[in-house]
Amino acid sequence: MSRWIAIAAAIQRAAVAALGLLLVGCATLHVAGSGIGGGPLSAQADGLILVTVANPRGPMVSQPGSTPHGYDHTGAYAVSDDALAVAGALERQYGLHRVREWPIAPLRVHCLVFSLPANTDRSALLQRLARDPRVQLAQPLQLFASRSDDRAASAAGGTAPLYNDPYFGLQSGFNTIQAAAAQSWSSGEGVSVAIIDTGVDLSHPDLAGRTALSANFIDQSRADFQSDRHGTAVAGLIAAVANNNVGIVGVAPEARLQLYKACEPLQRQALEATCNSFTLALALSAAIESHAQLVNLSLGGPPDPLLTQLVQYGQHQGMIFVGAVPENGNRGGFPVGIDGVIAVDVSGHPHADGVLYAPGRDIVTLAPSGHYDFGSGSSFATAHVTGAIALLLARVPHLSAARLLDVLTQTETHTNGFDSINVCAALAALHPQDDCLHSSRSLAITDSSPGR
Repeated sequence: MSRWIAIAAAIQRAAVAALGLLLVGCATLHVAGSGIGGGPLSAQADGLILVTVANPRGPMVSQPGSTPHGYDHTGAYAVSDDALAVAGALERQYGLHRVREWPIAPLRVHCLVFSLPANTDRSALLQRLARDPRVQLAQPLQLFASRSDDRAASAAGGTAPLYNDPYFGLQSGFNTIQAAAAQSWSSGEGVSVAIIDTGVDLSHPDLAGRTALSANFIDQSRADFQSDRHGTAVAGLIAAVANNNVGIVGVAPEARLQLYKACEPLQRQALEATCNSFTLALALSAAIESHAQLVNLSLGGPPDPLLTQLVQYGQHQGMIFVGAVPENGNRGGFPVGIDGVIAVDVSGHPHADGVLYAPGRDIVTLAPSGHYDFGSGSSFATAHVTGAIALLLARVPHLSAARLLDVLTQTETHTNGFDSINVCAALAALHPQDDCLHSSRSLAITDSSPGR
């Protein structure tokens, strides 16, 4: 019997290695697709296309670069024999080469990234593939970028702290949106927030206990995941621990985070990062399968058919997506160009209908290795809005994106010459018995954990 146990264990180890799957504890999943010559997809995007083929449920076989299970644990969703056969036929017929692939359960498709033969007209090839009845979608592999920069704060003024977190007095954005008053009634408890971004410092003292799930769709490097700055900064603004005598306070400190690395920093420790259609699709699929209520997308780029399909699928399931408006104000791309996505811009930028405004200049937040730093951009404004929505959903469940946009727009305030959301006023409008605008804050300064 022991011989068979040893054989089974060896097979299991080989399967895990072939899948490129690394499990780190019960709450963390690090995964990556098959390789691409040792370089990131973003470095070679000009020569890559993305194709999806039908992959219905049925007899399944594991495929390198795919996850062997769904994130909601409802059963296996891998690559069917038919999908593999179609992928191989496309590869041979069009002279393509597979570099990454992954089954996307919500859309029932197998998603493939192909490299093109030398001197290929990509546009003409995509047109041919679009006409091929075996192909559901064919598009360029597109690049997306975080919406932030490294401009440092010019001053360190602040107000007297209401929390025992030492940098609370520097949290101008937190105070502008009236998050402290709203936390008298809600701290985001029970709300599942997916952050699709770079990696996050999971060991940061201000994120302890906030992470329900994390996954890496870039590589298998836990060290790189932990050292990424942009995702760490966004996660901290949304859900940093309150009253732990450390750092800052998150807008929704009891929200539960799903952290998906789909973007790669341009340089180590840089806020600027890039993503692509494939990795973003994997992260969106994971968020859908894990039943996230709210998805933060502090990034942007061109319109993307596959990503649009996934967002629309999530919206149909009741998920709320919050996205960052680019510096030029163009709202035609991903994600803010998709109907129903809540678009967020920085307070002080020219006002546009259908856009929420929140603080995004000189914002203090988390940095890797347990540190803190300042940054600016609509990435941070978006995180403020996501946190605010988590507060509202915890108190008034089942709000639609349209209702949230309406109430946050109607209760917007004008402070120091800038428009901004006011989550306390929004909560009072949605739940008048809370009387948020006139209540005293009940979170004790000496309390060691967030609460009311």
